Amino acid sequence: MQKFLTVFAALIGLVVASATSRAQGAPDIGPINVAGANTIAVSISGEGELASLARKAFDVHGRYRVVASGGAFDIGFASVSPTQVRVDIRKGGAVALSQTVSGANTRNALYRAADVAVKATSGGLNGFFASKLAFVSNRSGSDEIYVSDLFLGDATAVTQQKSNVLSPRWSPDGTRLVYTSFFKSGFPDIFVIDLAARRWNVFVSMKGTNSGARFSPDGSQVAMVLSGGGNPDIYVSNSQGKGISKRTNSAGVKSSPCFSPDGSRIVYAGEPGPQLYVMPASGGTAQRVTNGGSTYCAEPDWSRADPNKIVFTMRDGKRFQIGVLDLRTGQSKKVSAAPFDAVEPSWLDDGRHVVYTARSANNRRLCILDTETGKSTPIASVSSEKGSPWLQ
Repeated sequence: MQKFLTVFAALIGLVVASATSRAQGAPDIGPINVAGANTIAVSISGEGELASLARKAFDVHGRYRVVASGGAFDIGFASVSPTQVRVDIRKGGAVALSQTVSGANTRNALYRAADVAVKATSGGLNGFFASKLAFVSNRSGSDEIYVSDLFLGDATAVTQQKSNVLSPRWSPDGTRLVYTSFFKSGFPDIFVIDLAARRWNVFVSMKGTNSGARFSPDGSQVAMVLSGGGNPDIYVSNSQGKGISKRTNSAGVKSSPCFSPDGSRIVYAGEPGPQLYVMPASGGTAQRVTNGGSTYCAEPDWSRADPNKIVFTMRDGKRFQIGVLDLRTGQSKKVSAAPFDAVEPSWLDDGRHVVYTARSANNRRLCILDTETGKSTPIASVSSEKGSPWLQ
């Protein structure tokens, strides 16, 4: 299943600061390589751009090491039609797999074929190259939401509101996005876009702050943060923004609600701290699940591939880094070591890699992080992509 991507900052102040900064004339944020990682050597071949795209994809994957020759597998890609690519995998000179894969276009078919190769050569690890990305960019001169493939190809603006936009989140079927915008009212409201019709509507606009909307895994519910009652609390509506019901009723700011993979629980960031808390999706007592790893834990994303993992943003000294919480042990660990702030993590489909925003004083970049090795690679060489990544 493809996964769609986006992220929401822990507090409204942080989100607005991120959304109003500009990336101009900043130094490049390069890759972070980890020596001695347990990798699989592969050689990549193909016709022109197919080979180039495939090499770049495998280069960002922490499980693989691309070599000129002599790898454990030789992976070749060939165009069959404008919407089909064949992948041929050889091991020791013998054909191990040959399969034709279809996609929306040649590029998409290539990434789908590369995902087939990952599944076949990694021992069953899900591929993520064909993921779709939603993100905020000022490439047009104003903050707008774009959708693209994982490597920023086929990027298309889906808003033209010329207003602060934050936290685009996909519906499970990939047909809609919910997001926060200051459009029209000048205050944060929640909007929804029908991507096929390119039509947006107000999803929730109530007194106070309306933010952090996120669909449940089955698409029937949306969790959000509303402050109309005097305190930012977690609320849940149906898929149309109706039947809104309050789920928390305690002091302190809450943010970034996220459903568990089975939809039975919600994790969110709450005070004091913030720290991460988990509660029943129907409401009830919340349990703190981060303990001692950091004084600041926010922006959680619950892994669909491994329901025992939650990735989040944590404070580490003077910077922010990416952490992963193991619900089986109750232990958290820092998985990034960036010389800049690493924020807004979102799981990719394999439950191993995440997309996150690399943030320095004047620069924001989208990067892919392998949570097992710490390898971090920028998605693209441009710096107009300001963050809030979310995958489908």
